[in-house]
Amino acid sequence: MTAAINTRPREPDPAMWCAIIAAAFLVVLLHRLGIPSKPMFDEIHYLPAARRLIDLTARLNPEHPLVAKQLIAWSMEWIGDTPFGWRFPSAILGALGLWAMMRALWWASLSRTATVLFGLLLATDFIWFMMSRIAILDMAMGAFMALAVWQWALAWRNPAGTISRARLHLALTGIFLGLSLGAKWNGALLLPLPGLLFALNRWQALKGRRAGLLWASKEADPVPGVSLVEATVWLAALPMAVYFATFLPAFFYEKDPMTLGRLVEWQQYMLQLQDSVKKPHTYMSRWWQWMANIRPIWFLYENIDGAQRGVLMLGNPFTMLAGLPALAFCAWDGIKGNRLRLLIALAYAVLVGFWAINGKPVQFYYHYMLASCFLIAALALVLAEWWDLGLRWPAKVTMVLSLGLFIGFYPIISAGELTRKDSYRDYTWLDSWK
Repeated sequence: MTAAINTRPREPDPAMWCAIIAAAFLVVLLHRLGIPSKPMFDEIHYLPAARRLIDLTARLNPEHPLVAKQLIAWSMEWIGDTPFGWRFPSAILGALGLWAMMRALWWASLSRTATVLFGLLLATDFIWFMMSRIAILDMAMGAFMALAVWQWALAWRNPAGTISRARLHLALTGIFLGLSLGAKWNGALLLPLPGLLFALNRWQALKGRRAGLLWASKEADPVPGVSLVEATVWLAALPMAVYFATFLPAFFYEKDPMTLGRLVEWQQYMLQLQDSVKKPHTYMSRWWQWMANIRPIWFLYENIDGAQRGVLMLGNPFTMLAGLPALAFCAWDGIKGNRLRLLIALAYAVLVGFWAINGKPVQFYYHYMLASCFLIAALALVLAEWWDLGLRWPAKVTMVLSLGLFIGFYPIISAGELTRKDSYRDYTWLDSWK
């Protein structure tokens, strides 16, 4: 990622295209957002918890932190305790996260083609869309992580060329990392990466000179003007301070309020609660099934709001598979020295590998959401490279198939009206999708 730090773009910034794609995505998200008119899937857990954050009478859903539930609670107060009000935060964060993802890839790669392709492919990968239309915790976690990666890339690139601006981007990185962790722990594995890469890049820039210089030196990559000591504050101390600050509402519960003395101990209790879920679930799955896109989740399938409707939480049948060889290409390019591609491949491997070795018995396809973003980024980078070399048909075919499948599956991923009770047969191409 640091191969061309502080270089200026050779192509025009696609900021306008990023804004158009994110705005169009938001319009599609808001269409029929209030349907179904009753809670679906895990909304049954998080909506009552959000209501308790409004009246502060009791703690519900204690196994997860508060940020995402607090956003739902604020939306209930401002918009109304209605289906649209429940899901509105996820929709806004989904569009904002899509924007941030595109901006992150732009500043990391300086590839206009890759940035636009990434936005279009992520918007039509099904997963980001559906997780932006349900009142659960994952989109808050993902969107704040996207914002953190965007600010991280800006700090590395530092287009303004000033120390103060780079320092601001590092501080925002830390704040968004803390908020992401405060929404849900699924992105925790990515939290150490900015700090670790800062240290690695500084060490490489100083060519392995004495350790004292490594900590104190400011005049070296990745962010000249910021020492490793200061970077540790922004990228390690600040995220944890923000994370613990997100528990502030818990200090005001009428029953069993949080105390400073219990705050650290409470984290262990949360972990115990999460690990205690052992009862098998109809839609539980494993990491290799996520990669193969063969074990989705039915968020909804019933006659409701005047029609038969369904929401099949599935990845795009083409891009979820096409991204796998693209990841292999990126890993190979990374071994040969392309740091951005190596980072993307490693981030994917870490996020999937964690669930492969995790002892948690009940896992779900939506745990693949963050990893799938790196999968799509790898696909966009490979297609963009071929495009710039004049081989453009793979990108065109990929976009036609991705968008075409999104349109074709749109009724079953957006709770649209279905023509008959067994309409699910039109979309469940594999027995494992039923």
